Amino acid sequence: MSETPALERFYSVIPAGGIGSRLWPLSRANAPKFLHDLTGSGKTLLRGTWDRLGPISGEQRIMVVTGRAHRAAVEEQLPELADHNVVLESEPKDSTAAIGLAAAILEHREPGVIIGSFAADHVISDTRGFRRAVVAAVEAADAGYIATIGITPTEPAIGFGYIHCGASLGLEAAPSAVAVDSFVEKPSLAVAKRYLADGNYLWNGGMFISRADVLLEELGRNEPELLEGLLELAEAWDTERRGATVDRVWPRLKKIAIDYTVAEPAAQAGRLAVIPGDFDWDDVGDFAAIGKLHSGGRKKNLAILGDDPRVLSDASTGVVVSHSGRLITLIGVEDIVVVDTPDALLITTTQNAQRVKSVVDALKLSGRGDVL
Repeated sequence: MSETPALERFYSVIPAGGIGSRLWPLSRANAPKFLHDLTGSGKTLLRGTWDRLGPISGEQRIMVVTGRAHRAAVEEQLPELADHNVVLESEPKDSTAAIGLAAAILEHREPGVIIGSFAADHVISDTRGFRRAVVAAVEAADAGYIATIGITPTEPAIGFGYIHCGASLGLEAAPSAVAVDSFVEKPSLAVAKRYLADGNYLWNGGMFISRADVLLEELGRNEPELLEGLLELAEAWDTERRGATVDRVWPRLKKIAIDYTVAEPAAQAGRLAVIPGDFDWDDVGDFAAIGKLHSGGRKKNLAILGDDPRVLSDASTGVVVSHSGRLITLIGVEDIVVVDTPDALLITTTQNAQRVKSVVDALKLSGRGDVL
């Protein structure tokens, strides 16, 4: 264990990828979810994530992993982002490649570094509570665990995965850390109610904190070929060989989520810790979530977003997103979702908001990539 305090060796990693298909047609391949202001705060989700992490790791110790097509937009949002901390993917390869490459680059630059991966598109307003959880997770990581932060459930949500908590790990520097017994896929409503009543289940927020070498070692146990490719990339990253190495290695990397390559195997082996987080958290996974963010949980509200939206409403509730300039009029409709863009119009209900992804899948199959 290094003599340098754990928090001083901490590096934040922000994977900024994915199009947020449940937020189509607002979120598109060229303007993904994290580049939108979905909270009405005047900040994009990416900017909010940066502002949350900056005071913890320091702005010079934040790395962003994003697609080549989004580089200009990301750098416009984050002018403080150091050039050597921009990692560009030539094509999306899911979270293992994104987080694993960041870990390999940072371990190559700074052996013993502790990294934390935090999605670019989550909403957290309790920055003090978030910081407490991250600091505890960093200490658990310094003790050799791969750590995650689980969110204390406030309702029997069926849109999130769950973490089943085990016994305390007895860590003096992180007394709240407990063992992860297992990860649980998105449950039915009845099962989610049982989890909430049980009290030993947390929402899986997809945040992972670990010593980079420990994370890479776990990855190597389960996907040795993938690790080999990432290490080859990391060795060439800060040299003139980067471009040629990326072109040769990146296309052949396996596309797989870090939950399957690192988190779940580590849990089964007793190497995964969870820090219960009692701060507010939302992954803004669909338009119903946006409605909740803007209504404060009051169902009788109509949330209106967009650039100079023109909306008339009479006895209506739900969400309206206007980016077309057209006048939108709602009369006597409840829990409606209207997303109006220049080339696509979505109308559904908050109850069916999760099904928007199936529309995106259908458009892909039909060759309508022009609206994605």
